[in-house]
Amino acid sequence: MVVRHHAIDFASGALVFPGGKVERGDADPAWAELAPLDDPRAARANIVAAAREVFEEAGLVLARRQGTQGMIDADEAQRLVETCRASILSGAASFRDLICNEKLLLATELMVPFAHWITPEGMPKRFDTHFYLVAAPVEQLGLHDGKESVEGLWITPQQALRDAEDGVRTVVFPTRMNLQKLARYRTVADAVAASRSTPVVTVMPRVEQTANSHTLHIPEAAGYGVTSVTINRPLRP
Repeated sequence: MVVRHHAIDFASGALVFPGGKVERGDADPAWAELAPLDDPRAARANIVAAAREVFEEAGLVLARRQGTQGMIDADEAQRLVETCRASILSGAASFRDLICNEKLLLATELMVPFAHWITPEGMPKRFDTHFYLVAAPVEQLGLHDGKESVEGLWITPQQALRDAEDGVRTVVFPTRMNLQKLARYRTVADAVAASRSTPVVTVMPRVEQTANSHTLHIPEAAGYGVTSVTINRPLRP
């Protein structure tokens, strides 16, 4: 997970999963060859965006050399982060340039749909967010970018939840719910296997608000083990 920069307007300082918005280049038709999909119904632009954001914010390269099965190793990943990330972040180069020039293919089959959350209606800023579960390449160490993310860490869901409960970390509601869902699984392999066999149900919480609290109602079919969560503070306008 990464910690968002305090100057960012949304979830500043929060412990989050690497992520961001889909950019125009993520939908470039050229990705059809660089990001092959087993399921033609999958949203390639979303998957490309997820891989790009993981590279930009966390320094992980979810790709392999064309014609090989193994993932990029630690030394290669570090080289790409050190030589390419700054120019991609500045807009001088694109993530597609990196993948194409290095003769890589995105490891799209590792990116398993895990959750889909939409901000409740009536909020001034709304997000339509797809979460993907990835068994990250353990050979790669990762490195936060120092701009959008000011810290990067490998952490268990259980520890992240304890840190949030103790006030050590700030964790926003959708992140907390997905951490709780992940915490049910003993291993990464267990979580991936379960996610591959479980359809994703969209969550757009329905909000009931009082003067001192608000209750968020979510679909039972989404698989979070609860249908409502009450938070003892007013919802921010």
